[in-house]
Amino acid sequence: MSKSTVGPAPGETPAASDEQDLGAAGSQLSTAPVDTLASGPALGIMGWARWFWRQLTSMRVALLLLLLLALGAIPGSLIPQSGTDETKVAEFRQAHGTLAPIYDRLGLFHVYSSVWFSAIYILLFVSLIGCIVPRTWQFVGQLRSRPPGAPKRLTRLPAYTTWRTDAEPEQVRAAALTLLRKRRFRAHLAGDAVAAEKGYLREVGNLSFHIALIVMLVSFACGQLYKSEGNKLVVEGDGFSNTLTQYNDFKSGNLFSTDDLNPFSFTLDKFTGTYETSGPNTGTARTFQSAITYSVGAYGKDKKAVVKVNHPLEIDDSKIYLTAHGYAPVITVRDGKGDVVYRDAVPLLPLDSNITSSGVIKVLDGYRDAKGVGEQLGISAFFLPTYTKGSEAASTFPALRNPVLNLTPYHGDLGVDSGIPQSVYQLDKSHMKEFKDSKGAQLRDNLKPGETMTLPNGAGSVTYEGTKEWANFQITQQPASGWALGGAIAAIFGLAGSLFLQRRRVWVRAVKGDDGVTVVEMGGLGRSESAKVPEELGDLAGILYDQAPSTPDPDTPGPSASPEPEVVPAEGAEK
Repeated sequence: MSKSTVGPAPGETPAASDEQDLGAAGSQLSTAPVDTLASGPALGIMGWARWFWRQLTSMRVALLLLLLLALGAIPGSLIPQSGTDETKVAEFRQAHGTLAPIYDRLGLFHVYSSVWFSAIYILLFVSLIGCIVPRTWQFVGQLRSRPPGAPKRLTRLPAYTTWRTDAEPEQVRAAALTLLRKRRFRAHLAGDAVAAEKGYLREVGNLSFHIALIVMLVSFACGQLYKSEGNKLVVEGDGFSNTLTQYNDFKSGNLFSTDDLNPFSFTLDKFTGTYETSGPNTGTARTFQSAITYSVGAYGKDKKAVVKVNHPLEIDDSKIYLTAHGYAPVITVRDGKGDVVYRDAVPLLPLDSNITSSGVIKVLDGYRDAKGVGEQLGISAFFLPTYTKGSEAASTFPALRNPVLNLTPYHGDLGVDSGIPQSVYQLDKSHMKEFKDSKGAQLRDNLKPGETMTLPNGAGSVTYEGTKEWANFQITQQPASGWALGGAIAAIFGLAGSLFLQRRRVWVRAVKGDDGVTVVEMGGLGRSESAKVPEELGDLAGILYDQAPSTPDPDTPGPSASPEPEVVPAEGAEK
């Protein structure tokens, strides 16, 4: 008998025992749970509870919840969120009087803390745990057990081959056992056959993927609950200490405590910005970086660092990002007696890409006019880093090529003592009076560094000393971000393993035939249809054939030997 594929005779129906035997051989190639309630749940509370639990922990429900979670995050990206930008939420409410109440009821202004989003999140978490725990326990049991014995009829397997040899069955089985173990199969002798299994990493990848999803969910939840985020504008030479009162604005998660702030401080030594000087991209930023000196803890040593755009400084689980920059003219204000009542660098807000800036200088205390009357000063400032004659309304380049500061002073009551908060970048003129020049027009003047504006009637003077630069830093603290990243990487590798690895089994049977010649049968079975199972079985059969070559076929005249076996699907094999 040469290469052959044995199948049922024409018209023969496989016995029920053969079907059960084949089913046992292919069982437990996966740890996926089997739905035993296809006909519906049993009556009673326990029956409904079991049915609900099995539905919740099924893979299709987990995928559905994952899809709902992704869909639920869409409005959180498109609609302004109260925890992120209260100003935009207020603007949205004013612009959409009809939609705003509906969005409030649906929780669309705070999606990630809404009841429905939290319910989806928790159900997905429970579903994944309920799916993983029993599958992991079952997989551990499979690892501790041996591959099942060979089916009675290997001919019914999807991949099958056979040949006859003069070698003894024991020799063939020993050679097969050695070969399969060399190919990293878990193999053992089971009666008259060798049973082997490979591809356990497929299920490891599957379980790793689901465990990684749980790690990501927990990490994201912790990150949202314990996160903090704040902004601080720092002028060159000034510093920042990581305490709540130092921030210009600050928001945090529901479980965040000020005790969770990492203890550190830093000083902005110098900000450096370079720009394209020619070509179509003239004025485009090339380099934005801040040289800082920082220390960790109350008695930490000073360290130097450079913070660049998209290259934050990391201190513990805090990250310091460079987000914006601008100019801060140094202003000195003297009263009617010539005494200095104000001297500071005043940060101005950029209005365009060339850093045309505006702001307000407020002198709250200490100023007295020529008559000794105490007042407050408010000075509107308009700054051009590069002034070009004929383009007085805007700067023509973002660098300090020809800086000019336009000042418009007012005197009176700034309204800061009323208890109503106001922006440091805006001037309330309702209780302020203009200074008049000699012609009776409103006093306004352009100053270059070192120049002074003299206020009328001996009211004092304002001097533009020079220009510093400021940088805005965003300090974020989000615990478990490293765990989230690790979970994402593990999920990718786990998914790749579950998709590209194939769980398969191979059996090699060697028994004496009726004529005393050893008959060798090899069969392979995979979890799903895969061309690799026949190919791998063919490769194994070729190597084993070289160690136990075939004997001449008695039905063929002459001493010619049987050709090398070829693996083909058997008749009746499952497709």
